[in-house]
Formats: sequence, structure tokens, C-alpha cells
Amino acid sequence: MGVSFDTIEENKKFAEKFHFPFPLLCDTDRHIGMTYGACESPKDENAKRITYVIEENGKIGQVYGKVDAAKHPAELLHTL
Repeated sequence: MGVSFDTIEENKKFAEKFHFPFPLLCDTDRHIGMTYGACESPKDENAKRITYVIEENGKIGQVYGKVDAAKHPAELLHTL
């Protein structure tokens, strides 16, 4: 799944435009973003691009702290 600071409507349009096969969660209050280090404050406009790979047991198995959106899908598929 993905997490975005955008609204439900904005996320829906974005996911449809890019044919995402996974849900986008709305984090308009930045709570998830602050918890996982994607932002410093609820006033931050943009999130850092970070990926957490969550294992079947619910534990974090891998963290990508800086993501290049063009190259990351292949990198992530290799990890998975």
C-alpha cells in the first residue's frame, strides 16, 4: 500500500491515472508520515519518499530511506 498526504479524492484520481494495483492511504494530518520519518511536522507539505517492507509477521524487514521513483520499483521487486 502507499501513503499520501493528499485527500481521498486526490488519491483516487492519482491511483486511477497511474493504474495502481494497491490502495493509497490518506494521511492528511501527517500522523503516519511523522511516525515513519517521512516528515518532521504536521505542517510539512510534502513527504520524503520512503519505503518500508513489512514482513508477514508484521515486522519491518527492509527500509529504503531515500527512493528514486524511476528506479525503485525494480529495486523493490528484487528485494521481494
